[in-house]
Parts: sequence; structure tokens; C-alpha cells
Amino acid sequence: MNAVQDMRLAASPFSASRRGFLTIAAAALCAGALWANPAAAAADYPAGKPINLVVPFPAGGGTDFIGRLLAAELGKILQTTVVVENKGGANSNIGTAYVTQAKPDGYTLLLSGVGMATNQALYSRLPYRLDQLEQIAILAYGVDVLVTAPTFPAKTYAEFVERVRKEPGKLSYASSGNGTSGHLGMEMLKMRAQLDMMHVPYNGGSAAINDVLAGRVDTLFVNQDTVLPHVRAGKLRALAIGSAERNPVFPDTPTLAESGVTGFSSEYWFGLSAPAGLPDDVSQKLFEATRTAMQSPQIREKLTAVGLVIPTLTDNKQYAELVNGEVAKWGEVVRASGARID
Repeated sequence: MNAVQDMRLAASPFSASRRGFLTIAAAALCAGALWANPAAAAADYPAGKPINLVVPFPAGGGTDFIGRLLAAELGKILQTTVVVENKGGANSNIGTAYVTQAKPDGYTLLLSGVGMATNQALYSRLPYRLDQLEQIAILAYGVDVLVTAPTFPAKTYAEFVERVRKEPGKLSYASSGNGTSGHLGMEMLKMRAQLDMMHVPYNGGSAAINDVLAGRVDTLFVNQDTVLPHVRAGKLRALAIGSAERNPVFPDTPTLAESGVTGFSSEYWFGLSAPAGLPDDVSQKLFEATRTAMQSPQIREKLTAVGLVIPTLTDNKQYAELVNGEVAKWGEVVRASGARID
């Protein structure tokens, strides 16, 4: 509505309430036209407006590190400011739920991860539904590593299995917490290899590693970047890794598939998600910007140094397919093992 129309309406005999109704109706029609044609509404995205990247974990952790790297590069590519907002709690559920309630306009994004898939079975009730998110792109993935202290009698995975089977129920494994990828990965290994071991959960990877180093717990299945310095220093021995292929920073460590556990895969991953209903062109622009960002030297050097793998991104369906597959895989492990959080 232009200034001339405003003046005509003001001079008309309609009541103030009628004028208010007409103004609201006109605004609604304009909004409806934009919504019906999201490409027109999003043509200039992001138009210099800041983007909020929600990291559903506290500052200082691995997810936060990747989030800040991505935010810096996306800001350069999209020519705007990308602000990292940490909303930790409930194994990523609080931050994830917050993003699902945001307007699907591309200005609120989520640094998502494997917990988005595992939590679907670990919790009887979640504050969000998976279909309330649009999966934009996978960023990187890492692998869980089976490690022991050098004093542990087994020097190979085969010797480890033999030792566990000789003393069923007596040996223990640590994890960085209930429901973590290391916990569920070890439960899957127990099922596949028919191992009977006690689970000792900790509040974080550092505490779990310390007790394995001290010999209070026998083994640990944990994220590669957490144990890499200890393995390189000879303080921990890597027996096997959970990915389908060997990892660049553990070149001499066989995969569990190589070791006879067919089809085994226990990896953790990070991705970019947004509220469902994002306009197609905004989703595509974010996908392309993310693909460019993840190939930047600043990100590649830092992530590959700790063994994280940056996949080749083909389209924005790739991440959704990964998430759906992981939901099915870990759901089966949770149901079989009874590994629930609530």
C-alpha cells in the first residue's frame, strides 16, 4: 500500500477499526504472495542479515570447534555475519528443539550430529520430531577406536576377543557417557562378536581415558580425536577402528571389518540442518556455500589433522539419507541392548 492509498483511506468515512482490518488484510495478502513464491522472497538471501548457527553443546567441545570453523567460512562466502550460539543440554535435544521452532527462512541453522539419530531411540519422548528439520549437508565424520592400556595382555583385536571370552562378564569397558557413539558402538560390537563385558559410563571422554590409562577399566571405544594424542604418545594401544576403511591418522590400525566383524560401522558425524519448510533456493544456496566452505584450506587442514574425513558433497539429499540410515541402525542397537537414557 503506497502513501497515496494511505491518505485516501484516512480521508474515507470508514471507522478506524475497518481501516485497521483492511490494513491487516492487505499485509496478509502480500505475505501470502511471498509465501506462495518463496523464490521471490529469498532471491537476495541473506542480504547482509546475520545468520544464527546453533551448536547444541557447550562451548569448547569438538562440535563447537567445527561450528566456529564453519561459521567463519560461511560468513565469508555469504557475505554476512554467522553468529555461533551454544545451547547445550540433554544430549543435544535442547538446542535441536530450539531450531525446529524457528522460522524456516535460513537465518537459524543447526550444527547437527550423530546424537540427532541415536536420540530417536534412546529417549522415549523428544521435544522435537525429526521431520521438523531439513538436512542440508554432511560436514565431516570420524571413527570410534577400540583402545587399551599397553599393560593390557591383548596386543591385537583377536587376542582381545579371546581374553574377553575366557572371562565372560569380568572385563569392563568405559564410555564417555550413556548414549554416546562409543557406548552404542561397543554395544553393537558385543552383539556382533558375542562378547560379555560390563559398561562403565563416565561424564566425558577425559575421565574415561584416565581410568583406562590407570588400569581401573580394561578398554574404551571412543572418538578418534580424543585418543589420538595418547595413542601417538604410546600411552594407549589402538586395537581396531569402527569405520569401513582405515583412517588416515591410524594407518596401521585395522578396521573391525578387516578383523572379522562383517559390516561393522561405528562412526560419529557432523552436519548442517535447518527448520523444515526452508525455501528451495535458500536450501540450495546454503548447500553450495557449505560445500565450498568445507573445501577451504582453513577447515580441511584443521579437521584432517585429527583424522576427520570430509566427504565429497553431491546434493542436499545426501545428508538426509545418511541420517535416516543411522536412525535405523542405532535404533536396532538400542532396542537389542536396552541402552536407554530415560
